[in-house]
Amino acid sequence: MRWIKTRLKKNIKNIFTRVLKGHIAVVKSNLSKYSSGSMIDIRARKFLKEINLDYQHGTGHGVGFFLNVHEGPQGISKFNKIKLREGMILSNEPGYYKKNKFGIRIENLIYVKKNKNKLYFKNLTLAPIDKDLINFDLLTNDEKTYLWKYNLDIYIKLHKYLNPSEKKWLATFIQ
Repeated sequence: MRWIKTRLKKNIKNIFTRVLKGHIAVVKSNLSKYSSGSMIDIRARKFLKEINLDYQHGTGHGVGFFLNVHEGPQGISKFNKIKLREGMILSNEPGYYKKNKFGIRIENLIYVKKNKNKLYFKNLTLAPIDKDLINFDLLTNDEKTYLWKYNLDIYIKLHKYLNPSEKKWLATFIQ
């Protein structure tokens, strides 16, 4: 029985890592090359599809006026062909769900920023990504660097508002 639980934990960890890889692929998308949600959606699903898994929802939706959700025209889905433009806010939320077993979703809000005529995504959400569910053997060096910088950025922005034990906890995400 213990062997089965260990195998199941490893399987869930590997799936979580593939969802994370899709999440990172979205936020690191070159918006000059991948200019619509349908193009980016393919990048998000790629790592799950390698092991014949997928999810039934879109990868992200527009967020609009007063943070209304599911507001278009922008979105990241198989069908959204709207060109992304500076200032658009979207969710980045790939996932995977095994009915009656477990569900995984890594969700952030991102916005399209412009710098020197280049468009790119910038994270709005400041929630650390827990390393305990990650199989680091499945991550590339670039993905590991992204994750470390992402969690470090959160620490830098939030640590001054935290008490010592909260700071210590948050620091564990960048070690």
